[in-house]
Amino acid sequence: MGNYLKIANSPWMWIMAIPVVLLTGLQGLLFAKKAIHASKIGAVNLSGEQCRKAFKVGAISAIGPAVSVFIVMIALIAVIGAPMAWLRLSIIGAAPTELTAATMGAKAMGVEFGSPEYNLDTFASSVWTMCLNGCGWLLFCGLFTHKLGGLQDKVAGGDKKLMGMISTAAVLGTSGYLLSGHVLAGGPRLVAGIAAAIAMALLERASRNMPKLKEYNLGIAMVIGMAAAVIII
Repeated sequence: MGNYLKIANSPWMWIMAIPVVLLTGLQGLLFAKKAIHASKIGAVNLSGEQCRKAFKVGAISAIGPAVSVFIVMIALIAVIGAPMAWLRLSIIGAAPTELTAATMGAKAMGVEFGSPEYNLDTFASSVWTMCLNGCGWLLFCGLFTHKLGGLQDKVAGGDKKLMGMISTAAVLGTSGYLLSGHVLAGGPRLVAGIAAAIAMALLERASRNMPKLKEYNLGIAMVIGMAAAVIII
C-alpha cells in the first residue's frame, strides 16, 4: 500500500494539482468582480452595502460546509494522497460524492477502499472514477440544463415533493449499496456504520431546531463512526 502513496504524493502530482486549484480560485475572484460591477452599474437592485453584507454572510455560511469537506479530505488523503484529494475537493467540493466515487472505483477493481489490498491500479481506478464522474455532470449541465424543467414535469408531473422523494431514493440506494459491504463484513466496520447512522439520525433531528448545525452533520457523523470503530478495535 505504501508504494503507490509515494506516487500519489509525488511532486508531479502536486504540479498537476496546483494550477487547477489556482484556476478555481481565479474563477471565484472573477465571479465576485462581476457581481460587484453589476451592482455599480445598476444591473441588479442592490446597493454596495447590501453586496458587501451578502459576501460577508456567504463567507460565514461557507465555513460549515468547508469543515465537513475538510474532514472527508483527511480520510481521502490517507488513501489517495494529498494532491488528488485537495484537487478534487477544491474544484467539486461535494465531499460525499467524491468519497463515493473513490469507493466505487476501488470496488470496480474488487478491492475495498483503503484496505491493505488497495494498490496503484486501484488508486488509478479511483482517480479515473472521480474525474469521469465530475466530467459527466459538468457536460450534462452545459448541454441539458435548459431541458430539465420539462423532464421534471414528465417524471413527477410538476410535483416538487415527488421529485424530491425520487432524488432522495436514488441517494439512499447508492449509499445503501456502498454500506452493505461494510455491514456484511461485521466487526469494527459494522460498528462504524451503525454508530454513524445513529449519529446522523440524531443530528438531523437536532438540526431542525438548530439549522446551522445541518452543514456539520456529515463531518460529525463520520468522526463518531470512526471513533466507535477505533474503540471496538
